[in-house]
Amino acid sequence: MDQDAPYFFCGIGGSGMLPLAMIVQSRGHAIAGSDRSRDQGRTPAKFDWLAAHGVALHPQDGSGVTSPDQVVIASGAIEDTVPDIAAAKRAGAVIKTRPQLLSELFNAAPASVGVAGTSGKSTITGMIAWILDLAGRDPTVVNGAVMKNFADADHPFASARIGAPDVFVAEVDESDGSIARYDATVAVVSNISLDHKSMEELRDLFGGFTSRAGKAVLNLDNTETQALAQRMEAGGRAADVVTFSLGEADADLVARDLSPLPTGMTFSLHARNEEARAVRLNVPGAHNVANALAALGAVQALGVSLDDAVAALTTFSGIRRRLEVVGTAGGVTVIDDFAHNPDKIAATLKTLHAFDGRLLILFQPHGFGPLKLMKTEFVEGFAGLMRSDDFLLMPEPVYYGGTTDRSVGSEDIASGIRALGRNATALPDRATCGDRLIELAHPGDRILVMGARDDTLSEFAGDLLKRLG
Repeated sequence: MDQDAPYFFCGIGGSGMLPLAMIVQSRGHAIAGSDRSRDQGRTPAKFDWLAAHGVALHPQDGSGVTSPDQVVIASGAIEDTVPDIAAAKRAGAVIKTRPQLLSELFNAAPASVGVAGTSGKSTITGMIAWILDLAGRDPTVVNGAVMKNFADADHPFASARIGAPDVFVAEVDESDGSIARYDATVAVVSNISLDHKSMEELRDLFGGFTSRAGKAVLNLDNTETQALAQRMEAGGRAADVVTFSLGEADADLVARDLSPLPTGMTFSLHARNEEARAVRLNVPGAHNVANALAALGAVQALGVSLDDAVAALTTFSGIRRRLEVVGTAGGVTVIDDFAHNPDKIAATLKTLHAFDGRLLILFQPHGFGPLKLMKTEFVEGFAGLMRSDDFLLMPEPVYYGGTTDRSVGSEDIASGIRALGRNATALPDRATCGDRLIELAHPGDRILVMGARDDTLSEFAGDLLKRLG
């Protein structure tokens, strides 16, 4: 980091920017920032909180960037045409991307845990953070979502835990290729599937990430991560691999006898050469059992005992917008969820269909690009997992401007699902979808709000609950 320099975060309200800004502030730097959402009047509570915690907020018009002494941090989505970036270039300020800064902090830590994979990253990161916190390790944590265990009245946006610099835990991203910057003590890969990049690109990125790590924690239930484990073992690094599985006998950590509860899971944990342990989680779904195994493997690699780690997991309260029950009104339960790619959507639908109740689903795609890349997977995934009486409603994808190919939209997905015999409709906007959800809802139904990259989805879910009441 640039010693004593003031930092300016372009897009400071973003789920990746906000926690990083708070950590930089904790290390003695003055923080300022801008955000398009603030300029548009969205999520005002978040920006009020930032201002109350000493962050100087500016319009995203370049007016906040005036000095060559400033370090300007841009997300990967920020283009050179953004006024703050143009102002930084005029002023001669240093410009770094968020991944550049985060990887510098991460790689400087004596012990680091990088959590990667197509799905489960935020939950695994939160689990590791909570276990290390209770073990007295005082970790610094950067997550992509709010960790409920660390959220309180003064920290409602607890997507970071500000701790000592000795242990650094971070969710790392393959979608922009920045995973190549991280040199982890422990590299966790939950799973690998088609998302933002081709499978060839993903194999190279995840392969490099695990090969640079001291230890790799890998999932034997996913073909791609199993292949990573096999390559490391074939390369003479079997001792550096920790494997986990839901039932695969050869894994180091195995979960058996999974039993779903309305708000959690129980299972039997089998660690190599140890007695079985009974585990209870307060987060639902088999995918969260897999997430728990990944977290257990990671903290064991840092020297935390398995007994202490299991005890901590029983009090892990989850991640905001991960199958989060907003409430029940008029006999209808509203659930807010971050699912946005086929794997995450599948995990959510499987978990909810373990219990009775029709699903009325709003899915707001997080961009036009993913729809085009994974059109077939979205169509087949929804059609294969929805029941005959479920309904899917889709507004158009999130679009905040910029250059993107908008040739595939929500109707392309909805029509494909209808052709396979399920109820799916694309509507012009989210408000119209909300009206239709209220019309459809009957006692016993569950309304599921799904999507990413848009904090107002939680407000939308809360508004649906009020209207039902």
